[in-house]
Amino acid sequence: MGCKRVLISNDYFPALAQKNVQVITETIDCINENGVLTKDGKQQNADVIILATGFKAAEEVSRFAVKGRNGIDLNEVWRNGAEAYLGTSVSGFPNMFLVVGPNTGLGHSSMILMIEAQVNLIMEALKTLKQNGAKYVDVKKETQQQYNQEIQTQLASTVWQSGGCTSWYQTKSGKNVTLWPGFTFTFMKRTAKFEKEKYEMVK
Repeated sequence: MGCKRVLISNDYFPALAQKNVQVITETIDCINENGVLTKDGKQQNADVIILATGFKAAEEVSRFAVKGRNGIDLNEVWRNGAEAYLGTSVSGFPNMFLVVGPNTGLGHSSMILMIEAQVNLIMEALKTLKQNGAKYVDVKKETQQQYNQEIQTQLASTVWQSGGCTSWYQTKSGKNVTLWPGFTFTFMKRTAKFEKEKYEMVK
């Protein structure tokens, strides 16, 4: 329970169980003038087709090139799963701040709390930049690595990662890069102050 997003509904499954409803899970071969042809060679005639393909929340990639220090590419850095420090800063990408970044998603509370916490952290970072007359801040690689190891350790014992359940929270390799494993107040506490010692600051 809870491994995948819980559907709060009492009419979804009864709707699928109706006599005039057919659940077909066979792979689609093609769409033709009469409807849908599946890989098993069966034609499913239809007047209307609604395309709802879902999404790949865990396979985070940028649709355009995002280059960091020394020309590193964000898509390449995230090829084995997206990682960031507090879901907000990515090592090697100075002054790049994310909102609703890796491991900030929730399966149990309001995302507004997480967004507000991240915006607060970003504002504190910008204030620190200004106060120190710095050009940029870049989270230290070891800080980001340690943080993400901690996150994955916490996730390992949750319903979202343990027990062999697979979901859209995970990459193809099984790494959960979408969800925050703790309480929202814990995240808010961790993002309340910009800890400049965990960043490289260049003037």
